[in-house]
Amino acid sequence: MGLLNMFSGGAFSNASIFALGIMPYITASIVIQLFTMVVPYFRKMQRDGENGRNKMNQITRWLTVIITGCQAPAYITNMMYQLGARSTAIHPFDGSQPSLFFWFSSIVILICGTLFVMWLGERITDKGIGNGISLLIMVGIIARLPFALVGEFMARLTGGGGLFMFLVEIVVLLAVILLVILLVQGTRRIPVQYAKRIVGNKQYGGVRQYIPIKVNAAGVMPIIFAQALMFLPITFMGFTGNSDSKFAMAFADFNGFWYNLTFALLVIVFTFFYTAIAINPNQMAEEMKKNGGFIPGIKPGKKTAEYLEGILSKITLPGSIFLAIVAILPAIIRLFGVNTQFAQFYGGTSLLIMVGVILDTLQQIESYLLMRHYDGLTKTGRIKGRTAMSIQA
Repeated sequence: MGLLNMFSGGAFSNASIFALGIMPYITASIVIQLFTMVVPYFRKMQRDGENGRNKMNQITRWLTVIITGCQAPAYITNMMYQLGARSTAIHPFDGSQPSLFFWFSSIVILICGTLFVMWLGERITDKGIGNGISLLIMVGIIARLPFALVGEFMARLTGGGGLFMFLVEIVVLLAVILLVILLVQGTRRIPVQYAKRIVGNKQYGGVRQYIPIKVNAAGVMPIIFAQALMFLPITFMGFTGNSDSKFAMAFADFNGFWYNLTFALLVIVFTFFYTAIAINPNQMAEEMKKNGGFIPGIKPGKKTAEYLEGILSKITLPGSIFLAIVAILPAIIRLFGVNTQFAQFYGGTSLLIMVGVILDTLQQIESYLLMRHYDGLTKTGRIKGRTAMSIQA
């Protein structure tokens, strides 16, 4: 629930109209993305260009409605148990159960709230700069940062450590952000040579290009999958009535050693799994061969696929370990007495989403400025997409 509350910007815990937020749309997008890997029909739509993408977007929207319709009753039921008899809207004055109209209207309101957020994100993508859905998620996360920062500052002044300890925490946070930027931006460039072709009076190909393979190609998805899986043992123990066992207690302690060790191992496993789904070396080698490209010193076809798979395995291992460290950093920071809300910004999904979305937005702004014959955001720097020489008007 804390993860859902983070993605909805705190609306989940406030029982607002936008309580479910954009999470159902993200779930639908993930399902469609997985379908494109295993279902030939969706794979064909993905290759159909703009028409295929429009169909996939329409299917994603309808799937969002279905998922929201399934999550809304569960959310209302959870709200009923938490509020109990304190709410006259759920429990009328005569003590009877909520009417059918209440259930229908509440479910429709939650579905409309999610659809409005989805529509707003798509409008930002079409009319603005950057991915609208990602920007909405980032704004929801950053909205909690000032309160967590003030809470940690007051806790250090009253509870111990003082201003010096607070400044140390800020410096550590900045260092962690720099390391996460390295993780997000880190790529292995594979040289690709294309054969020369002469069409009319023009020459095509013959120039060496590079295929950038990210160190963390899976993004934040391994952490989300691992977090969802880590709640299964304690949930199962709660249903069986063995929630007081040592096994259940170990997985209920989010700061415990065994919980974080298992969490880190799951992140590493899911990183390899999601990277294998997202990047297909055989398809890359086939596309390269069709376009007349080859890796210098490597035979096209099967040898190229094996070479790409070997590089992918080598860079995924350190990337997965680094991602696992980032995932358990909040638990490590909490051991030093940092407030729980403020510790969430030291790693995990919050920090990865913020860094990834901000860098992606900066890159798109940089590309827009360069297209309009401006110098870009900065004179120096390594924002991906910036050219080595300035473009003259």
